[in-house]
Amino acid sequence: MTIAEYIANQLFNHGIRYVFGIPGGPSIPYMEAFKNAGIEFILTSNEASAGTMADVTGRLTGLPGVCHATFGPGATNISTGIGGALLDRSPVIVFTSEMSDSMLNRTTQMNIDHQKLFEPLTKATYRINPGNVVEVMASAFRISSGDYPGPVHIGLPADISGIELEEPVSPGFIAENIPYNNNINKTISLLENSRHPLMAVGLTAARLGLKEELLSFLETHKMPVVLTPMAKEVIPFDHPCYAGVLFHSLSDYLEDIYEKADLVIGIGYDPVEFNYEAWMPDVPLLHFDTRETDMDAGLSVTQFISPAEKWFDILDNLGTGSLIFESAIIRGIRDEMASVFNGFTSHFGPAAAIKILQDELPEDSIITSDVGSHLHLIGQFWNTRENGKLIMTNGWSSMGFGMPAAMAAQLNNADATVVCITGDGGFLMTA
Repeated sequence: MTIAEYIANQLFNHGIRYVFGIPGGPSIPYMEAFKNAGIEFILTSNEASAGTMADVTGRLTGLPGVCHATFGPGATNISTGIGGALLDRSPVIVFTSEMSDSMLNRTTQMNIDHQKLFEPLTKATYRINPGNVVEVMASAFRISSGDYPGPVHIGLPADISGIELEEPVSPGFIAENIPYNNNINKTISLLENSRHPLMAVGLTAARLGLKEELLSFLETHKMPVVLTPMAKEVIPFDHPCYAGVLFHSLSDYLEDIYEKADLVIGIGYDPVEFNYEAWMPDVPLLHFDTRETDMDAGLSVTQFISPAEKWFDILDNLGTGSLIFESAIIRGIRDEMASVFNGFTSHFGPAAAIKILQDELPEDSIITSDVGSHLHLIGQFWNTRENGKLIMTNGWSSMGFGMPAAMAAQLNNADATVVCITGDGGFLMTA
């Protein structure tokens, strides 16, 4: 098969059904190969939207979202969406057309070094040739979906799509061997000596789907729980341990809760949303994650790095009989925050619009939010309920996210009710 056919077949065999983007002349053989393989090419209004749609497709399906742009300005445009995939932790493969080897280092129209462009925006960047295409495609799927998920860039030289490959053989899957050097004794000591622990749950926990494990743990180990905005779905809005969302509207009300803590337990907390030192009291931090995270040197931090299934086994070292849980304080702060929000719903404005949507929409609706002041209201006060979903960007925070995110959500959930909440600026960027 040709290189274009091989790439298309690899995408289809890995479950890919959409490629988002804007084509150029060298893209046509790939688009034909996509169509013949059963993959639909979705034309977008600009390349940044293609990157966002690939990002959200990756989040919703667990498979890499795939997008494409042409030379130079196409690549720079799509880089905005690719930055979102990197810092919002979404698996994405981005293809760009590139100059042929003979023109790569020449002065010519629309020519820049795409590998240098995408190097800081991706987990890996490659340039395809007939000798590496099999290995590059295998690596792209493995790397984009590994911890943390993120984008991989593949450059497609303009003159190689029709070159035939002789019996390409996949190199197979290579598992990462990550050493874990955890201080078990210190971790257990911190847990055993805590009486007022506070749990901070973040993006990694939400991405790994730890809701059931978390709720089961909180049945016997009651403590206040605060969330980062992209983790809203991991605990119900009305759960007795749920205190609120950090960083978004009225989050300063939460100080009365976390100032009482003698230990902060981070569960899949990704500082890309909100750094610990921006809010934490001066107490020890015990951080559970799947990979080591850079921390402020002034924090007293112990990191426990492992697969997520081990976290709650270690957390059982918290003494159930010695924990002090003040549910009335949590309930009082939640009621006070709700009262402030409801005070703005008597006249039309963002708070009223959000309340009306909350009352009228089905409980399993998918909400996408663009970036703007309204996002801080949604992040704190939108109730995702049992089966609802809230999709936002908080690691990258690029305006123009909302509409393409909603379109990708609808494409991947054809029967769902999907609503985008956006300001005029974010809407006009992608109208």
